[in-house]
Amino acid sequence: MIGAVTEALSRALALLVGDPQADRAVPPTGFTARLTIFTAGAMAFLAVFAIALSLATGRLADRWSAELARTATLRISAPADQADAQIRAALTVLDQTPGVASARALTDDEERALLEPWFGPDLPLASLPIPQLIEIVETAEGYDPIGLRARLQAEVPGAVLDDHTRWRTPLVAAANRLRSLGWVALLLIAGATAAMITLAAQSALSANAQVIRVMRLVGARDTYIARAFVRRFTLRAALGAAIGSALGVLAVMALPDGGDAGGFLTGLGFQGAGWLVPLLIPPLAAIVAFFATRAAALRTLRSQA
Repeated sequence: MIGAVTEALSRALALLVGDPQADRAVPPTGFTARLTIFTAGAMAFLAVFAIALSLATGRLADRWSAELARTATLRISAPADQADAQIRAALTVLDQTPGVASARALTDDEERALLEPWFGPDLPLASLPIPQLIEIVETAEGYDPIGLRARLQAEVPGAVLDDHTRWRTPLVAAANRLRSLGWVALLLIAGATAAMITLAAQSALSANAQVIRVMRLVGARDTYIARAFVRRFTLRAALGAAIGSALGVLAVMALPDGGDAGGFLTGLGFQGAGWLVPLLIPPLAAIVAFFATRAAALRTLRSQA
């Protein structure tokens, strides 16, 4: 175990230090260098937003599921002279229903607060036929919605039970699907990065075929030559990814705060330890570049032999 770790550290150090003789086969500047850095930076920038989207939608799905899973709403529409009697009857039924932890009628101020985002703060509730809402909180075991609806229909004709299942399930499913699409986007970004770096490495190898031929004449092996290309392209990818990740994090930090009225925008971005996740992008980009360049270099060198 210790020997394997030591060997891995020595290889990593050799990758960082490099070999001046082998490095002559790789142009330090030029089109391929700029392309590698730009590609890694752009993909890292996009990866930051894909990760932020995945984490944010995951939190959104968890919050929707937790907040709505054990709540329901009873809506009572009745003439003004019968409203109070139906509310009392509905509360009595709910108090006697197994699985209902609590039930209470919302006050006028609470209903006004619910309608304020759509109709403004000066909504005249007294002059509008707005139904009375009763908030229901379930126990851990839950209640039987079919049985409760049947009893309410018999005893409180103006009551309509909404257990939020009809619209909660699609919302949670959509958030989970969006989170999955974020991770799929990360895989596509990694694949596109590998493809672009492969093309850049092949272009650099073809452009320096004469230098590689001379190095072979003096005894250099393909693995020795390939190591130089792998080192240069891995470091370039890591540098570009670091720059792109930093810019992506700054862009996420600059996103406007949705606040209490932000709705869907509330919670987008990173939170807590999630801010550390973008730090993984540069080393992951370096790993992708390492294997992509190594495969491309060895394949191209064999074809030039």
